[in-house]
Amino acid sequence: MTLPPHLARIVEAEYPRFSDAEMVRRRAAIERLLAEAECDHLVFCGANRFGSAVQWLTQWPVTAEAVGVLTPGARDAMFVQYVNHAPQARILADKADVAWGGESSIAAAIDVLTKRGARENRVATLGPVTADQFAALSSKFGKSKSLNRGYIRLRQVKSAEELDWLRIGAYFSDFGMAALRDGVRPGLNERELGNLVERAYVAQGATNVIHYIGVTPMNAPDLGVPRQFPRMRIVQAGDAVVAEITAAFWDHPGQVLRSFALGEPSRLYRDLHVAADAAFDAIASVLKAGTTPAQVIDASGVIEDAGFTIIDDLLHGYGGGYLPPILGCKSRPAGPVQQEPFRAGQTVVIQPNVVTRDGKAGVQTGEMVLITEAGIERFHTIPRGFVQL
Repeated sequence: MTLPPHLARIVEAEYPRFSDAEMVRRRAAIERLLAEAECDHLVFCGANRFGSAVQWLTQWPVTAEAVGVLTPGARDAMFVQYVNHAPQARILADKADVAWGGESSIAAAIDVLTKRGARENRVATLGPVTADQFAALSSKFGKSKSLNRGYIRLRQVKSAEELDWLRIGAYFSDFGMAALRDGVRPGLNERELGNLVERAYVAQGATNVIHYIGVTPMNAPDLGVPRQFPRMRIVQAGDAVVAEITAAFWDHPGQVLRSFALGEPSRLYRDLHVAADAAFDAIASVLKAGTTPAQVIDASGVIEDAGFTIIDDLLHGYGGGYLPPILGCKSRPAGPVQQEPFRAGQTVVIQPNVVTRDGKAGVQTGEMVLITEAGIERFHTIPRGFVQL
């Protein structure tokens, strides 16, 4: 697996950056949302590495806390916690005025809003605003309007530059899955499997997002979906290994899901994976711009036809968050089915997690793909299929 030269150059940069044109595009999109909400200023927030709008608008990945103020026609102001995070934040968020937030980043942001003449009921918010932050804003500027719904819709469709960074995330995620496939063997414990995965991509510039791994004997299975936290169990011959791996490049992830057999797969596991492959292929064959979520769910009916169901979501949007639509299947719905058709430029994860009706045995396969006018484009290159090790 090798990166194309134009993507390798991004990875090799001291601090990779999006172009000025891309950042202007993003800001203009947010300012349109702000105008539609009839607001003059935006407070955007993130905390504990959560809150994608901060990085999307400033290129600073959120660490402990970040609170920014966006006002059309003015430079952004951004306040970060902790004090030792401010120096690097100034380097990465070079189009904003960055400072340590002191005792309270929201108080510092309110001070900026006051100096900019913010009026009552004319301040909007974006991101995971806490109850205390909301109360502080409301006491000073009245009722605020959330732009979260409009922002999520913006993030569903990716720009050409965003797609390149997501391709890098997919490349790193494949490295992790390949390391698991090539390194898993009897005698390792489940913690050591996670170590195999992370060692494959961290040194190359990726950050770990998740590596959910499930190991169970095929002749007496006890799990249907990868575990979020490893057990202290030793891998044995005759085990099935199911995994979901996401590595990210500066908050731009891939996501790949695969299953392996340590030895001859049992008849049950063969049947489960045949159904999973059939579901992936059926969904991939109908998925394109204009396809409806209901059509995807209909295509997944091969799962029920084979006598199985799912635990994990069947499909979800990805890149900039765990995005809609989030779909289940006929036998395991995921709430009301969104009516809006898919759009070109969306990135989604197709991930049929086919399990027995009692949930005791299951496999997982799938990956992130790009929706185009004609169909899908694969971002991942690691081969599909139920691999016997």
